[in-house]
Amino acid sequence: MTTASPIIRVVDLEHRVSLGDEDITILKGVNLEVKAGQRLALVGASGSGKSTLLGLLAGLDSASRGQIHIAGQPLHQLDEEQRAALRARHIGFVFQSFLLLPTLTALENVMLPAELKGDSGNRKRAMALLEQVGLGNRVRHFPAQLSGGEQQRVAIARAFMTQPDILLADEPTGNLDQQTGARIIELLFELNRQHGTTLVIVTHDESLAVRCERRLLMTAGQLEEQHG
Repeated sequence: MTTASPIIRVVDLEHRVSLGDEDITILKGVNLEVKAGQRLALVGASGSGKSTLLGLLAGLDSASRGQIHIAGQPLHQLDEEQRAALRARHIGFVFQSFLLLPTLTALENVMLPAELKGDSGNRKRAMALLEQVGLGNRVRHFPAQLSGGEQQRVAIARAFMTQPDILLADEPTGNLDQQTGARIIELLFELNRQHGTTLVIVTHDESLAVRCERRLLMTAGQLEEQHG
């Protein structure tokens, strides 16, 4: 991949699911290019296909048709194991429901992605990330002992643990009160500035969307760039 190449490129993407005897089209004719380091907001009504697109970009599912290139690699041509390896190298994911492992401490949850990759020296980095998100005094706490905002900050630290090129975030402020949500927004953009990480964020939060360089509207499975 050259420096001029987009870090994400989507070509004629379609995705359909079968419900009984009926095929439902969730995405149709989606085309997208995202440059490295950009901040992009995906907005639109619930059920319009935003989270489906995010999951496909992460390789969590396979599209029915079309191409997805991540960091120059053809994600659409890879099997499940290869997609997982590419995701481990290039992508961090922040889920709306946090998805922290309840039997692991905050520190262990953050360390987990690096351990799965076989990286060494990950404890020091995990501690530094938790300090950066303001949880240096909560490293030994389990998810059930943390507030929603604290759990989301652990999830963000975990997503940055492997220094991903791309961070995909699904409604990162959706379960949070306004004040906590504002802190999460600042944290995301601070980490974006420090690491040059590309941000693709699904959100209904207008205060988050307006902070992004680009804003794309998903309507009935089709994507349209909004200007101004």
